[in-house]
Order: sequence, then structure tokens, then C-alpha cells
Amino acid sequence: MAYDAPIRFKRLEHNPDLPLPSRATPHAAGYDVRSAEPDFVLEPGDIRLVGTGLVLEMPMDLECQVRPRSGLAVKHGVTLPNTPGTIDPDYRGEVKVPLINLGRAPVSITRGERVAQLVFARFVALPVEEVGEVGSTARGQGGFGSTGRG
Repeated sequence: MAYDAPIRFKRLEHNPDLPLPSRATPHAAGYDVRSAEPDFVLEPGDIRLVGTGLVLEMPMDLECQVRPRSGLAVKHGVTLPNTPGTIDPDYRGEVKVPLINLGRAPVSITRGERVAQLVFARFVALPVEEVGEVGSTARGQGGFGSTGRG
């Protein structure tokens, strides 16, 4: 089913020129987002919150998942410490990406470099209720590899 509601972005003062998030190919799920920060070095073990210079507005039945870029992860060990991150539809602050360098060498991040992907997904908000018992299943309390596969 096609979804034609637009994803809207407002530019902040420190991002008058960078491209809006975009998909690298017509069938890509993720929209690449860029650093609007001045060039910096991410040392091994460091975590830095990287501003994009953008504020996001999306339909209220969507969330925006912030995911790492595989190139940064494979080549340099740079990923997101809370992947995937979630941007709720009522958030109106700057989109920021937490980067962590899990590699062994410092990594230079330049202004305009693609630092993460944004993936939009519908979600369902259900009511929550407390009960005294929950239904049983054949699996029961088994978890973390208990299904016998792998």
C-alpha cells in the first residue's frame, strides 16, 4: 500500500546548505542523513551526539528509526550505541545522531558526511492493562535460544 503523506524537514541556521535526507537508490529503505557539525575526530571509545541541522515533522502514526550506516560500521567501527534509535512523531527538536567509535583508530567525520539512516515505520499504540495471569503457550518461559534452533 502506498503512503503519500510527506515527511517534512525544517532547516536550522547551522544547516543552510546540506541536502535533505534522501535514499541512495529507488528501493532503499533508509534515508541518509548528514552531519551538520564542523569537522571533528571521533576517538576510539568516544560517543558524540551529532546534529543534522534538521527538525522533522511526520504523520502521527509513524516513527522514525535512526540506524547506523553499514559503511561506517564495517570500515571504521562507527555505529550507534542505541540502535535503532526512535524519533517519536511529536518530537520537534533537532534530529541528532549518537555516534560511537568501537574501532581501534580515530575516525574523522566531516561536515556533510552521511552518518546515519532514517527508516520510517508505522506503529500501533495499544492500551495497557494489568492482569493476574497471562495465557500459557508451548514455549512458556523459555527464551534466549530455548527454541532449539541454533
